[in-house]
Amino acid sequence: MRLGIDFGTTRTIVAVADRGNYPVVGFDDPDGDSVDYFPSVAARVGDHIVYGFAALEAARDGAPLVRSFKRALAAGSLHPDASVDLGGRNVRLSALVAGFLTALRDALVTSSTMSDVLSDEEPLEAMVAVPAHAHTAQRLLTLDAFAAAGFSVAGLVNEPSAAAFEYTHRQARTLNARRSRVVVYDLGGGTFDASLVQVTDLVHEVEASVGINRLGGDDFDAALARCAMSVAGDPVLTPDQEAALLEDARAGKETLSPQSRRIPLRVAGKDVSVGVDAFYEAAAPLVRETVDALVPLLGSADATGLEASQVASLYLVGGASELPLVARELRERFGRRVRRSPHAAASTAIGLAIAADPDSGFTLTDRLSRGFGVFRDRDGGATLAFDPLIGRDLRTSVDVDVSVTRRYRAAHNVGVFRFVEHSRLGGAGEPTGDVLPLAPLYFPFDASLRDGRDLSDVSVVRTGDGPLISEEYRVDRSGAIEARITDLDTGFTVVRRLGAGE
Repeated sequence: MRLGIDFGTTRTIVAVADRGNYPVVGFDDPDGDSVDYFPSVAARVGDHIVYGFAALEAARDGAPLVRSFKRALAAGSLHPDASVDLGGRNVRLSALVAGFLTALRDALVTSSTMSDVLSDEEPLEAMVAVPAHAHTAQRLLTLDAFAAAGFSVAGLVNEPSAAAFEYTHRQARTLNARRSRVVVYDLGGGTFDASLVQVTDLVHEVEASVGINRLGGDDFDAALARCAMSVAGDPVLTPDQEAALLEDARAGKETLSPQSRRIPLRVAGKDVSVGVDAFYEAAAPLVRETVDALVPLLGSADATGLEASQVASLYLVGGASELPLVARELRERFGRRVRRSPHAAASTAIGLAIAADPDSGFTLTDRLSRGFGVFRDRDGGATLAFDPLIGRDLRTSVDVDVSVTRRYRAAHNVGVFRFVEHSRLGGAGEPTGDVLPLAPLYFPFDASLRDGRDLSDVSVVRTGDGPLISEEYRVDRSGAIEARITDLDTGFTVVRRLGAGE
C-alpha cells in the first residue's frame, strides 16, 4: 500500500494512492466518528506513553500531555539525545516521534477507513514530508523514526513541493504558457514555508523556497490566548490552566468563519468573550511576517510580484491557512489570484500520495533551500576561513543523489571540519541569517594519530605536505547530507551522516 503521510505539528494526515485517486484516510475518534486526521500528541500514563486519541483521553483524566513536539525537531540544538519534557520526565525526542508513528501505523491497521484492507503484515510504503527549510538533523531523525515505526520510506519531499502536486492535480486549467508558475503558501501548525514552482504539464521544478521555522497555527493560538487573558484581567494561571486556555483557543480559532464576531473562551474557569476584530489585530503581524517573507520569491509582496513572476495562483495550504484572516490579508495584497486548497489541511498528504504513485506521471526537481559549508583552519590553527560547499539553490530529486568533491594536499596534522548549514551568505562570503552549527568532524591527516585517541585534545599544527585528501559531500534523496573524508594515499576513511551526531 502506497501512502502519503504529512506528519504535522498538531495533526497528522494520511492519503492513499488508489488507482489514480488519492483519498484521505479517516480515523475513528473516541466517539466512534471518522475524522480525517490523527492527533499529533502524546501523554504519559504511569510509565507508559500513549499517542493520538488515546493521549487526548488520558489528558482528560489528568495525565500530562505534550503537544506540538514536532516543533522540537526544528531546533538548532537538535541531536540524537535531545529530549522533551512530558509531565516532569524527560523523554528522548527520537523515541517519542517513533512511538507516535508506531501508534499511527497501528491506527491505520485497526481503526481507520483502511482497516478492512490492511493487516499487521501489510507493507506500507510512505512518501513523507518535512518543512522546506528542515535541516539535516531534522530530516535524518524523521527518516529514522518512520523506519523504526515499520514504514518503508519511498522518499522525503518538502511540504510545499508536495502541495504543488495537489494544486496541479486539481487546478491544471489555471496554468498556461503565460502563467506557468504557482506559489505554494504553506502555513501549518508550527512552520511557514513557501515555494515558487514552475509547472510544465506534470513536470514540477521548484525555483526557490523561503520559510520561517517557528511560525504557525500555534502562534495564532497563543495570540488569541493573550487576548483572552487581557479580557479576564491578566490573572496568574497555573501550567494546567495555561494548557487548558491554549486548547480552548485552538478550538475557538478553528470554529471561526467570515461571519464570526466574538470568540467565547474560558480563563481559569471564568467565561470571557474576545472580539474577532481584537484577535485579528493581534494576529495580523504574524500574517504580515509571512507576506514579507514572499518578497525573495516575487520581488514584491503584492499583485505586481505575482504578475511579473508569471504566477497563476498563490495557493494557500496548511491547517492554519484556513483562518479567515489569512485569506483576507493575502487577497488585499495579491488580488483575485489567491486560492485556498479545498483540502487545505490535507493538501500536502494528497500531494505526497501522488508522489508515491508511480503511475501518476508527476515529477519533481526541488532545491536544497539551505546552504552548507565548513570553517577550516588556516595558519596552523590560528585563524579560520569559511568554505561554502553546497549552495541553497542546489537542485535535488527524490530519484537521484547529488555529490560535491574536494581534493587537496593536507597541510596540518589534524583536520577539524566545523560544518554549518545556513539560510544565506553575507557580502564577504560568510554564513549568515539562520546559521545552524553541526557537530565537528575530526580527521587525522597524520597517520600516527589514527590510534583511536580523542582528536579534540590534539593541537592543530602546520606540517607541510601531507597526504592527498578527498572530501565528498553527498546530498541524498531526502535532502540529508553525508560527509566522506578519505586519505587517498592509504585509503583511510571517515564517514559522517551530518546532523546525526556521534
